[in-house]
Amino acid sequence: MDVAQLVRDKAKELLQSKAVELVIGYETGSDGLNARPAFIYDVSEVERLIFDETCTHNLAKYLLNKKNSKAAVVVKGCDSRSLNLLIGEKQVERDQVHIIGVVCPGTVEWGWGVKSENRQNRCESCRNHSPVIYDTLVGEPVKEPYVEQYADLKELEGRPAEERSAFWRAHAESCLRCYACRQACPGCYCIDCFVEQLDPEWVGITIAPNENQMWNTIRAFHLAGRCTACNECERVCPVGIPLSLLNRKMEQKVLELFDYRAGMQNDTPAPLNAFKKDDKVGIGE
Repeated sequence: MDVAQLVRDKAKELLQSKAVELVIGYETGSDGLNARPAFIYDVSEVERLIFDETCTHNLAKYLLNKKNSKAAVVVKGCDSRSLNLLIGEKQVERDQVHIIGVVCPGTVEWGWGVKSENRQNRCESCRNHSPVIYDTLVGEPVKEPYVEQYADLKELEGRPAEERSAFWRAHAESCLRCYACRQACPGCYCIDCFVEQLDPEWVGITIAPNENQMWNTIRAFHLAGRCTACNECERVCPVGIPLSLLNRKMEQKVLELFDYRAGMQNDTPAPLNAFKKDDKVGIGE
C-alpha cells in the first residue's frame, strides 16, 4: 500500500472540490531526507506530500493558527488524540476540519541529514497506532499490542529520594527556558502563558535551576489529564530534558484515579477540568 499516494489522492480530491482551503501534511525537508510540515493550498502542490517513518511532527498544533480556514490535516494515532483534545476544549471546530488518519507503524530517530533505523522511544510504548478519530482512514486498523507504558517511571521511582532530586536538579540546571516544549505542544495554547505574567509573577525571568524547575513542574501540572503522550516536547528540547517522565507520571496518576486517558474521545472533559460529587478527593480513597 502506497500510503503517501493515498494521502495525495485524498488531498487532491478535497482541494478540487473546495471542501477544504488547505491541507496540512508532510513534505521532504530541505535536507532532502527527513519530513517537515507542509501547507498545501493548491492542487498543483499536492505532489509535495509524503508519508514515511520520519513524519514525526504533531500537525494538530498547526490548526490553532488556522481557525478561520476549512482545513484537512494528516494525523497519526497520537496526533489524533491531540486533535480530540483540541476539539473537546473548543479550540478546533469539528466541522471545520477533515481528518486524514494514517495507521502509523512508528517513527524513527532522525536529525539534520541523518536518519536512524531505531524507532523513537514514544513509539515503543504507543497504544494508538490507529487514529481514534478520522474522516478518511489510510491503512488497515491494527490490534493494539499490550505494552508496558511505565517501565522507565518504575526505574526512576525506585531510586532514593535524594537521587531523584539530584536527577531533576541536574536537568533544571541545563534548561535554557527556550520554551520550545511549549511551542510544540498542542495542549499549550494560552494567549498569556503563566511564565510570562508579571502580576502576579509566578516564575522569574532568571534562567536559574529553581526557576527552571518551577517552569517545568507547573507546565506538567497544567497538562495533567490533558497530555496525549505525543512527546513532541521532549523531541524538540535542545538539551534533552526527559519531559515525558513528568508528563507520563501525571498521565499514570490520572489513569489510576479517574480511569481516564486524554484524547480518547472529545465529549468528555478532562478530570481536572470538571468536578463530580463522587470524585476521589484524596490519594488512596
